[in-house]
Amino acid sequence: MTIDVTSGTYGTCDGRSRRSFLKLGALAFGGLTLAQQLQIEAQAAASGKATKDLSVILLWQGGGPSHIDMWDMKPSAPAEFRGSFNPIKTVIPGYYVCEHMPRIAQMVDKISIVRSVTHPDSGHESASHTLLTGYKPTNDIPSNEVPSYGSIVSYEMGPRVEGFPAYACVPRAPKSTAAAYLGVAYNPFETQGDPSSTDFQVRNLKLPNGLTLARLEQRRDLMKTFDTLRRDVDASGLISGMDAFSQKAFELATSPKVQAAFDISRESSSVRDRYGRNTMGQSALLARRLVEAGVRFVTVDTGGWDTHTNNFENLKRKKLPHFDACFASLIEDLDQRGMLEKTLVLVWGEFGRTPRINKDAGRDHWSTAMTAVMAGGGIKRGVVLGETDARAEFPKERPVSPQDILSTMYGQLGLDQDKSYKNEADRPVAILNNGVPIPEII
Repeated sequence: MTIDVTSGTYGTCDGRSRRSFLKLGALAFGGLTLAQQLQIEAQAAASGKATKDLSVILLWQGGGPSHIDMWDMKPSAPAEFRGSFNPIKTVIPGYYVCEHMPRIAQMVDKISIVRSVTHPDSGHESASHTLLTGYKPTNDIPSNEVPSYGSIVSYEMGPRVEGFPAYACVPRAPKSTAAAYLGVAYNPFETQGDPSSTDFQVRNLKLPNGLTLARLEQRRDLMKTFDTLRRDVDASGLISGMDAFSQKAFELATSPKVQAAFDISRESSSVRDRYGRNTMGQSALLARRLVEAGVRFVTVDTGGWDTHTNNFENLKRKKLPHFDACFASLIEDLDQRGMLEKTLVLVWGEFGRTPRINKDAGRDHWSTAMTAVMAGGGIKRGVVLGETDARAEFPKERPVSPQDILSTMYGQLGLDQDKSYKNEADRPVAILNNGVPIPEII
């Protein structure tokens, strides 16, 4: 997978690309005004649909991370399977990870590692749909046939702190992370840009060129003047209600609290260095800032794990060092701040990689064995669940489906996975139609 941060596009080995579905002005979300989005989110939050006050951070490894080169190493396998990386000891006796994840090796006692996740789909977009929604799509190139779990959490729980978006993606929204028939109000707020850039700004909160705060206030006052008559005759109270949400929209775009949460430059140099001065590291740091401020669900798009060629060089020089720093820092940071038990962290991609190395020193798509990592939010610490066979090709014990992972997440959030919504055909569709919580990690 390749990523173009500046253009908002990405591609995979399928050769397809997409432009970010959300093209926003200063105060618009996917066709809705910010006021309308806040109004709908507030209605959802007021209904008291969830039973636990948790946040979620998803580190999405789009492209498919190599389980055998990270979490499930097989040093005794033939060379064409085990590759060139060496295992190193961790703080869990008898458990080893890749030598290029030394910081993670020292904090695996804070997380649960599920090494026997399995499913039958090895296509990027269709598998991503399954892993990001819990539903296998009906075609190979889906576009959110059902809502993503980020959208469902947003709909059911709303933001943790009023005035913040409930659901955000950093720096962009991967495909299949949208709201489908829940409505565009529950699509993610995308920060766009590169948080590691010295001139990083959140486009969705930036006033258009030439528009100052004073001029924005003048425009708002002018609209009030023009609308006086309609307000006087509005017996239903609808307009006055919309006024309140327009005020919230204005406050979000100009709020010092919101601006501060998205301003990653407020972090100390030492903290930013610890996460890593790269897109992945700074995106994870921004995710921590956002859940700390009040965002309910943050997806961090870490893409670029589609290593068909030069797998070992790509992982060694870039992906694994970046991931090691950002994930270890995120978990340690949440733990030290007393936030880990209130923040559920999920790490996975759409599938693993072929245990057998191909002719281009790469690994191809492999969905029958992969690893998922969960932490915080009531998840047990220091658990290594499941085992694959001698070549990491198939689960040897305790196979786990993606839906089991999601059922575990919903259960920890206090959400009923059997609850259903009406789709476009007016048919009820459950939040998740199969899968059970994993008792070994909760």
